[in-house]
Amino acid sequence: MTEAEKRLWVRIRDRQLEGFKFRRQHPVGRYVADFACIEAKLIVELDGGQHADNPKDLERTVWLESQGWCVIRFWNNEVFENLDGVLEHLSISLSPFRGRGPG
Repeated sequence: MTEAEKRLWVRIRDRQLEGFKFRRQHPVGRYVADFACIEAKLIVELDGGQHADNPKDLERTVWLESQGWCVIRFWNNEVFENLDGVLEHLSISLSPFRGRGPG
């Protein structure tokens, strides 16, 4: 894992975020998601500078979304500089799924 992935994983593993289970390096079709919450069909991708304007990332996101997944991307520096904001964004994205119980 990258340092950014390690920092985020420490905060979302073991159902720490709203009780939702996240998996890391979860395969979805021919892709591997950095983090995935199966229950909410939410994929979280952390990107470094090499991903700026990368058409492959757009292709990947379009395919994942066509399979019913919601894909949220954060830059690595967002995790380093505003981890609480990243977690809040994820919490809001998960809010429609609260109260459904573990998947």
